[in-house]
Amino acid sequence: MAADPSGGRELAELRERIALLERQEKEQGPPRREHHRVRSFFAVLLIVLAAVLTPLGVVAAWSKSQVTDTDRFVSTMAPLASDPSVQNALTNRVTTAVMQQLPITDLLNEVAPADRPLLDAALGKVGPALTSGLTGFVHDQVLRFVQSDAFATVWTGVLRNAHAAFDKVLTGQGGGAVQIKGDTVSLDLAPVVAAVKDRLVANGLGLASKIPEVHTDYTLVQSDAVRKAQTGLRLLDLAGFWVPVLAVLCAVGGIALAVRHRRATVGAALGMAAGAVLLGVGLSVFRALYLDKLPADVDQAAAMAVYDTLVRYLRAAVRMVLALGVVIALAAWLTGGGRRAGWVRHLWRSGLGAVRQAAEGLGMRLGPVGRFVHRWKSWLGWGAVAVAAVVLLTWSYPTGAVVLWMALVLLAFLAVLEFLDAPAHPPAAAAAAPPADGPAGPPADGKADPA
Repeated sequence: MAADPSGGRELAELRERIALLERQEKEQGPPRREHHRVRSFFAVLLIVLAAVLTPLGVVAAWSKSQVTDTDRFVSTMAPLASDPSVQNALTNRVTTAVMQQLPITDLLNEVAPADRPLLDAALGKVGPALTSGLTGFVHDQVLRFVQSDAFATVWTGVLRNAHAAFDKVLTGQGGGAVQIKGDTVSLDLAPVVAAVKDRLVANGLGLASKIPEVHTDYTLVQSDAVRKAQTGLRLLDLAGFWVPVLAVLCAVGGIALAVRHRRATVGAALGMAAGAVLLGVGLSVFRALYLDKLPADVDQAAAMAVYDTLVRYLRAAVRMVLALGVVIALAAWLTGGGRRAGWVRHLWRSGLGAVRQAAEGLGMRLGPVGRFVHRWKSWLGWGAVAVAAVVLLTWSYPTGAVVLWMALVLLAFLAVLEFLDAPAHPPAAAAAAPPADGPAGPPADGKADPA
């Protein structure tokens, strides 16, 4: 039997095509892999930069909010008015200032000259007791005042007046109600002394009316790192909100350049969360170092309360970034193509599907709602994600609890969508369904069911 020449030609052409494809693959393979390596390098670089910028961005946002938002500054410092250790420290400081200015010599000068020898002889014995008793009276009045609701009002006024000078602390200009002197940040208590003066006069110590205007300072922070922190906060204040924006842009750029976008999203989210955690650890370490280096005459409990109050919103921001990073990383992993993620999604769909089928067995009929959700479920889900993102971005000062609650609400909405996702049954399936009152019989036309 003669060989078919056309078959030989076709086989030769096929071999030539295969050889050509192999040569093209060899020629295009290495550059493509090299291109992927370059993209991956810059993607990793941007994600690492985003993680490094995250703690700086959190501090920048915190310092900017303290400078530009008076209500935020007041809400930061207001709890100090009810802290017992701070109340005791303020009482001691104001009592000392009042006693230094109380004009006892003027009271003695009002005594008649004929009675002066008797008074001098008496004061030689009771003078220390008189001074101690007067100091105790003033201390008691000051303590009652700082523990009253009136002090909270005065303290709020002090903070609002001090906020105008707080930016000077960051810029180093000095002056105002908040001052930096060497390694000390202090708050002027003149309004508190004035209120105590009025209270002393009202309680029978008319001599207090002669106390002049007193400007005494209450130490907020005392550390040799004040100057360094001042310089750093000044730079971050100038950067404003651009530091966190730059961190987010680096993360987005790294994800866009990455070959595997979902894996890069998980890495960026966890990296930025890790950066926030490092900031939180740094705040705790600095707290211990700060308290350890305080002078011996400084009230440790009051200093601890002041520090914790100053950074409490900073710590809240750390928890918010941590919660947001974990939520985004978990969402990116669950929507990926991994086996475990697919198992979780299957469990989610099958569980809610079983609940829906059980409800349908009890008589629930979704009708047009189920068909609408089945058709637009993907769009509705991404729309809910977009709404959650907009709400989070427009929230003034979100916390970790806000992020978690928003994630739970979004998860509940997606669960409702999955529950309502009821596609219309095709006619063949409907015809093959057994009747409600008995087992399935043969089809009406006598033909076997193709299923």
